Amino acid sequence: MATSVWRAMAGNPIRFVLSRWPWRSLAYVVSSVAVISIAWLAIMPLLLFPPLLLLVGIPIGALERHRLGFMEPLAVPDPHAPAPPSGWAWVRLRVTEAATWRELGYCACLLSVLALLDLAAVFVLFICLLLLAPPLLVGLGADVHIAVGTWTVETVGQACAVAGLAGVPATVVTLYGISVLGGAQAAFAKWLLAPTGTEMNRQVEELAQSRSRLVNAFEAERRRIERDLHDGAQQHLVLLTMKLGLAERHMADADGRAGELVGEAHEQARLALTTLRDQIRGIHPQILTDFGLAEAVRELAERCPIPVEVDLDLPGRLPPEIESTAYFVVSEALTNAVRHAAATRIQISGRLAEQRLALTIVDDGRGGAEPSLGTGMRGLADRVAVVAGTLEISSPQGGPTTVRIDLPCRYE
Repeated sequence: MATSVWRAMAGNPIRFVLSRWPWRSLAYVVSSVAVISIAWLAIMPLLLFPPLLLLVGIPIGALERHRLGFMEPLAVPDPHAPAPPSGWAWVRLRVTEAATWRELGYCACLLSVLALLDLAAVFVLFICLLLLAPPLLVGLGADVHIAVGTWTVETVGQACAVAGLAGVPATVVTLYGISVLGGAQAAFAKWLLAPTGTEMNRQVEELAQSRSRLVNAFEAERRRIERDLHDGAQQHLVLLTMKLGLAERHMADADGRAGELVGEAHEQARLALTTLRDQIRGIHPQILTDFGLAEAVRELAERCPIPVEVDLDLPGRLPPEIESTAYFVVSEALTNAVRHAAATRIQISGRLAEQRLALTIVDDGRGGAEPSLGTGMRGLADRVAVVAGTLEISSPQGGPTTVRIDLPCRYE
């Protein structure tokens, strides 16, 4: 907000003095004096170990970025790369970073030039407060006499005149000066302590890599669950169904009631197997793994009770996380159209251009869908956001409802 200080000072002087900026600037400058005192106390013991002085700017830089909250509306991020919490690996990384040397340079300025400026500003403000104090001092005791140059202040009226003619103007000018100093110091601190363009790009890349690792870990865990269900519980249910079917045949002539019970158990096992297969398909359909997004969407269209027109132009396979995300968006959109929209026709279209997949699902239902009222579409929006994509829903009353997703991807 340092630029806001300049804009505020350029306006009405009275409004500026009554605004928050002089007091925020004053808090910033006064706290600088406190930080300078603490820094000198911390640095004195380190003079016995000169190599450690190279790292003294790191904690001071962190504190200064936090203090910029007095003058800046947004938090200033840490420019340092992630490192081990301790040990020589941390030291080696920090010594090689440009941010460490910028922080050291700022620390040197803070303890020298900025220290003198801040102390001078606080001292001048103290003098201004003394000029404002005569009315209070004279009012506290009749025997108090204050000498202002060759003039002796003895009455409350004289004291108010001194405060009004000297104290108030001096205080206003000093607050302006402190605001200028605070704004300039904050801008200087932000220039040295905030991440550079290269460091911001590095942090963005690290976030992208971290997100990619999370997506890959999710996919690996999903496939493990799918494999365990397929190879474990599903196989047991298949064998159980077969054995119950054989038992039902053998017991059909022996005991009719027993045969009925076995037949009921056989039906329940068959239903459980069907349910389990549907759940496995819901986790990740095998057709999506084997043949890709286009075929998987066509299978969804064939199973849908509403006529679905599919127009997908995908010349190659896409990354697994992109195919999975797009598939579940289509699946959820079809389910909503069948259950809630009273639609009679659905169109699905998709194109791959400039390494981005654009997919659109349109139904001719009643519309009026409100994504914020349901967890399904919110969950899909979160899932799309994980792969750095966007999801848009347009559903006016009377329809149609249009779901659009845009996903970054490339050919495998």
